[in-house]
Amino acid sequence: MAFNFDIKKNPTTAYSSFALLAIVAIAFPFFAANFGNSWVRIIDFALLYIMLALGLNIVVGFAGLLDLGYIAFYAVGAYTTALLASPQFAVVLESFVNQYPPIGNFLLWVFGPEIAQNGIHLSVWLIVPIAGGVAALFGALLGAPTLKLRGDYLAIVTLGFGEIIRIFLNNLNGPVNITNGPQGINMIEPIRIFGVSLAGEAGSMATVEIGSFSMPSVNAYYFLFLALCIVIVLITSRLQHSRLGRAWVAIREDEIAAKAMGINTRNIKLLAFSMGASFGGISGAMFASFQGFVSPESFTLMESIIILSMVVLGGMGHIPGVILGSIILAALPEVLRHVVEPVQKLLFGHVIIDAEILRQLLYGLAMVLIMLNRPAGLWPAPKHEDRPDADIDKPELVAGVVAAQGEHG
Repeated sequence: MAFNFDIKKNPTTAYSSFALLAIVAIAFPFFAANFGNSWVRIIDFALLYIMLALGLNIVVGFAGLLDLGYIAFYAVGAYTTALLASPQFAVVLESFVNQYPPIGNFLLWVFGPEIAQNGIHLSVWLIVPIAGGVAALFGALLGAPTLKLRGDYLAIVTLGFGEIIRIFLNNLNGPVNITNGPQGINMIEPIRIFGVSLAGEAGSMATVEIGSFSMPSVNAYYFLFLALCIVIVLITSRLQHSRLGRAWVAIREDEIAAKAMGINTRNIKLLAFSMGASFGGISGAMFASFQGFVSPESFTLMESIIILSMVVLGGMGHIPGVILGSIILAALPEVLRHVVEPVQKLLFGHVIIDAEILRQLLYGLAMVLIMLNRPAGLWPAPKHEDRPDADIDKPELVAGVVAAQGEHG
């Protein structure tokens, strides 16, 4: 059975595809546990990349705005979570007291001695919307000065924005220590849902206990990330078929024509940047809680390029294609890491080329071959997704008007 997720065109096949996909997704961590937790951890990161790619797909795929600095929003979400769920905020207050006593004393009075001693430790239910909101704000800040830019110029500006954020994170450890500089922020609390820590309690060997049922921590995070991915897919799918989604497509196809038809291109572009950034912020919040540590080296330009590659390779503007591209590019390097050396030993009796070098070579070669043979992506968007189902070239008959004989054959 070929996968088809178009409920309007073929509901039976679509619902069957969804059901099969749900069964595979739920069963995967229990099956993969037989081969070690590392495989589940790989898919955990693949799910984080899916969230990022779906957010970037709004900017690049729907609105046609080339963004090479998208990783900045991932970083903003991660560092927002690090400040709000670790002892780091106490360090920030102490730095203010030492460097700027009036400001520091005022902040101590506002936040109180408890936070000055232990930092802020908010619930995940507060951190996720805050991280998404802060990232959306940064998305608007990026979008506002770049509204008149297109193509290469927009790519260069967004690239610069991403690097500015990374450099700030790397250097904001003085005079007030906000990000702890290149050392990063550690001791970030794991996510707790209804009092249950997804990292497992102390001494549990990273095992999550839910009543009499137990599972590894990576499995618990897998189901959380999977749930978030489903929510983001539903939101982006609804956006794609809304008036806002049609406005994004109109801007992508011809911005001048869209403006002539009355679309407020300035606001629509800002919404694209902000909404895409919010998903990046949520993914960054999950990453920080999952790792328990963040540092600037996780948010390099190469990460932005990889996320953009996921969108382009899967099929720009097509949600299932973007998900497929994310899974392939997130999991393929790790699969090659486990396969490259054993295959060389099997064929030649010893390792000829170091696994890391050959892994990157095969990774790049696979991308080149795919793009040569499938320039529209592995799973490109169907043509009907680019325009309304009701074609305006065939308007409905007005009441009282009789159709010409030729129209009825």
